[in-house]
Amino acid sequence: MRYLDVDGRRVSVIGLGCWQFGAGAWDFDRVLSEDGARAIIERALELGVTLLDTAEMYGHGRSELILGRVLAEHRPPAGPPPWFLATKFTPLAPLPRVLVRHCTASLQRLRVPQAALYQIHWPNPLVPLRWQMAGMRQVMRAGLVAHAGVSNFSLARWRAADRALGRPVLANQVRYNLLQRGPERRLVPFAAREGRLLIAYSPLAQGLLGGGYTPQTFPRDVRRANPLFTAANYRRAAPVREALREVAAAHGATPAQVALAYLIAQPQVVAIPGARSLAQLEANVAAADLALSPGELVRLRTAARRFRPDRLRSALELGRGLHRRP
Repeated sequence: MRYLDVDGRRVSVIGLGCWQFGAGAWDFDRVLSEDGARAIIERALELGVTLLDTAEMYGHGRSELILGRVLAEHRPPAGPPPWFLATKFTPLAPLPRVLVRHCTASLQRLRVPQAALYQIHWPNPLVPLRWQMAGMRQVMRAGLVAHAGVSNFSLARWRAADRALGRPVLANQVRYNLLQRGPERRLVPFAAREGRLLIAYSPLAQGLLGGGYTPQTFPRDVRRANPLFTAANYRRAAPVREALREVAAAHGATPAQVALAYLIAQPQVVAIPGARSLAQLEANVAAADLALSPGELVRLRTAARRFRPDRLRSALELGRGLHRRP
């Protein structure tokens, strides 16, 4: 495992996204049981994963509850725990007193006195950032939160959050994968230059880059709302899948591992793939030790630049899919 240093704490470049724990509302093919989630969390800790990311909205708090129960059993008897625990605030009414109340509730579910990172889950342009960051300052001053973070923020809004907080906002969690490389234009350079963290969620494009799906076997769950999961875009992404297969073959790895290795090869980028089995978790973690050559990174980036999603056909196919009976 490789790590980034954050104030003397090790942040694993491959973390564990915990959205699927207790998250039946997401309507994936099956609900992961608490026993299954426990096994995955414990194995992640054994493998050296320190970045654990959850949110109050995942499973309506059940993800935090499950994670908290497991971590309580693995807390060291002395000294700080080795993990870098991150959770997120749902900013429907991001007033200071609301943020403080929700942060306290998250920590109670997680059974910890402090979160390493507390993130505003998405922008709320209706409430001034100075109010949102006033609440963040309160939880930081109270010692409930070590670092402030945001999610799905543009660079301009990230910088505005810095100004409103009066100190650097450590992390921005964004959708980032080889088919959705928007963060590379401005967010990755900013994170590298300023020593921040860019946390990549959906690093495998919800499984599309893993090589296990075809239009005939697309999952019939919440991913039906993802415009990448259309026959048109599947065809357009063929060069990216081919590049992943070629590089993977050279390393004895899988396309999914190469897709993860590409992301964490970027400066100050960490990835938080989810896992629904121990085998999937172990494969994800192994990607941290997969070193891609400069030529291989160029090969993947060149193929990805050629991907142009068919937005019109995506919308049409998505509409047909949503009206089709399961």
